[in-house]
Amino acid sequence: MTTGTPAAGPDDFFVCDFFAASPKHDLASLEHPLFSLATRPDRRILNYTHNDVAVTVTPSVKGRATIFDADILIFCISQLMAALNAGRVVSRQLTLTAHDLLLATGRETSGDAYRRLKEAFERLAGTRITTNIVTGEREITTGFGLIERWEIVRKTRAGRMVSVSVTLSEWIYRAVMARSVLTLSRGYFGLRKPLERRLYALARKHCGQQASWRVSVEVLLKKSGSASPRRVFRAMLRDIMARDSLPEYQFREEPGDIIAVTRRDIVVDEVAGLALAPETLEEARRLAPGADVYALEAEWRRFAARRPPKNADAAFLGWLRKKAM
Repeated sequence: MTTGTPAAGPDDFFVCDFFAASPKHDLASLEHPLFSLATRPDRRILNYTHNDVAVTVTPSVKGRATIFDADILIFCISQLMAALNAGRVVSRQLTLTAHDLLLATGRETSGDAYRRLKEAFERLAGTRITTNIVTGEREITTGFGLIERWEIVRKTRAGRMVSVSVTLSEWIYRAVMARSVLTLSRGYFGLRKPLERRLYALARKHCGQQASWRVSVEVLLKKSGSASPRRVFRAMLRDIMARDSLPEYQFREEPGDIIAVTRRDIVVDEVAGLALAPETLEEARRLAPGADVYALEAEWRRFAARRPPKNADAAFLGWLRKKAM
């Protein structure tokens, strides 16, 4: 464990009780198309290779886990990271309140929402992945479910789940313990089209805090995991670009069948003189061990934009030191 936090024993469990935890997702899920974009049961086996990465995703009879099912993993990862940052003991086995999960991921709390949540757990447990993706600096070709097991711990008299026990796969848990995660915009949960969510995930991973990321439509189609033909995918992409509703990032077409992804705040940052040097971010990691320095940077930008400092790097580090006191 990289944090110095004592490991929980095999029979221990972690209670999800961080109500304002920042949403976070593991890097592998952001970069590679592990989740189905279909809105109906997807029982196709996905075989994906890119550079040195190979992934095979095999669905159960319930279908492949969808990009909306992944909200459960995002909630669990967010809770674990909040606990690690607070110095708490964590475990692969989590106990969570279904109502909290639904609220945190922007869902209704109707009876139908609880039924769909149960179906999501079933697809996550049934979907099997074989891959050589590195998590926690270890490359192992292995097969696993996205969650190892789940069970309803407590129900209402009407049979609605109240609390749920979830055991994450060792693969996902290792990524969390290695802090191989990124913070997502809360606006992510408001995206209702599967492709919108997938495009945001790719932008978050590949553009991140850079000014821009450029990718061909062909590679974007491959990395998205969409089963649509290229012409249909391009049409859907143009429709999303026309609505321009993705949080944090903007997509636009460039000559040569290239898509340019830029951060929405980059123009404001350049004008305000708020760009930070890489060395400053490294110092921020030292001052705030375990924290998401990019989330801190975004918070400081909003604060500093009202009165731009002469020296952005010094001002950011000064602000961070005061925040840590």
